[in-house]
Amino acid sequence: MSAAALASHYDVERIRGDFPILETLVRGRRLVYLDNAATSQKPVAVIKALREYWETSNANVHRGVHFLSMKATTQFDKARETVRVFLNASSTQEIIFTKGCSEGINLVAASLFSTASPKSSHGNGSLSPLEPGDVLLVSNMEHHSNIVPWQLLAARTGAIVKPIPITDQGEIDQNAYDDLLGQGRVRLVAVNHVSNSLGTINPIKLMSQKAHAIGAFVMVDGAQAGPHLSIDVQDLDADFYTLSCHKIYAPTGIGVLYGKKTLLEAMPPYQGGGDMIRTVDFSGTTFAELPFKFEAGTPNISGVIGLGAAIEYLASLGQGESLREKLVHSFAQFSDHENRLARQAEDQLRQVSGVRIYGQAKEKASVISFTIDGVHPHDIGTFLDAEGVAVRAGHHCCMPVMTRYGIPATARASFALYNTEADVEALVKAVSNVKEMFA
Repeated sequence: MSAAALASHYDVERIRGDFPILETLVRGRRLVYLDNAATSQKPVAVIKALREYWETSNANVHRGVHFLSMKATTQFDKARETVRVFLNASSTQEIIFTKGCSEGINLVAASLFSTASPKSSHGNGSLSPLEPGDVLLVSNMEHHSNIVPWQLLAARTGAIVKPIPITDQGEIDQNAYDDLLGQGRVRLVAVNHVSNSLGTINPIKLMSQKAHAIGAFVMVDGAQAGPHLSIDVQDLDADFYTLSCHKIYAPTGIGVLYGKKTLLEAMPPYQGGGDMIRTVDFSGTTFAELPFKFEAGTPNISGVIGLGAAIEYLASLGQGESLREKLVHSFAQFSDHENRLARQAEDQLRQVSGVRIYGQAKEKASVISFTIDGVHPHDIGTFLDAEGVAVRAGHHCCMPVMTRYGIPATARASFALYNTEADVEALVKAVSNVKEMFA
């Protein structure tokens, strides 16, 4: 469907009606919520699902034989299948529930290279422990969650973390990436699908192919891709992929780690506890099948059910026969709508004297990081809030990006499926007022 056709079918006012918080007044002004890259607002469908769980199904899962436990377990397991469809994974055994992207990445960092046999290998790389001099490539635009776990792993093993440079436009330098893949023993590549600070959409499929060709695994931070892109993990062929689900209109405290089944089967558990075991004896313990091997303890049951409701809500806005078809159609609409608003905002912000926009990638999501000459980003955020416009100000947990551009921070406006052209106008007007005030 063409962009014009998608736009003509997109009823943003109806969608806004599904998000009660958008009716909030901020100091007498209509809330303009543009901090979606930090967390998205929640639709009535998710709020209702959470309330219904607490009121009618509150019990632990996979443990009880009574009515409430079986009801909760059915809802919990249904949500896992919904997530499988969302990612187009081949099996629910590849869907691990976590607290968020950070825990998913830490899980992989703790378990991937922990196989006892030094000759063990699987798929595209070796599972054997890291050795001094082994290389972990991490892009220079990563969130700290996809940097620090690899630094901690390197400190324990003697491996080396090397940054993959980015260009002035905010794209990964593919020539530099190729050169780094050819230098030393590269064991893993860590990269985000969409940059939370620049909006860049990275060519994950191509980067995975290159990494696999030299025997390296690929860990993708999908936190910012989840709300904007139709994700197909089988097509991308990354070995691991994470989701930060509170950015996908679901509750906080819930995340997803996708991993290729054969890799997850070979990896040791990340944590020990209830529900991840088959047998326990002081002579030895055996572990449960996937995905439960990596889900020790009582899970965030309400969060998982809320996640399932969020995905089903997104699918309800699309067309098609299957859940997957509806999701693909929905995300085509979301992306077109959000990107159109973001490009409008960029074009208008460039007309404001002193505004500088960071991140000019050819493939870009609806994130705008900017500064105003002579005004600290924290002041930008504070004065925009006075006019009811919510943006994020700071380094966005991407300090290497800020260092790359020689700035301490930026203000960041990020768009979601419920934002409107009126929000763009409010943002640009507020930024203009900040410029005039400080001038």
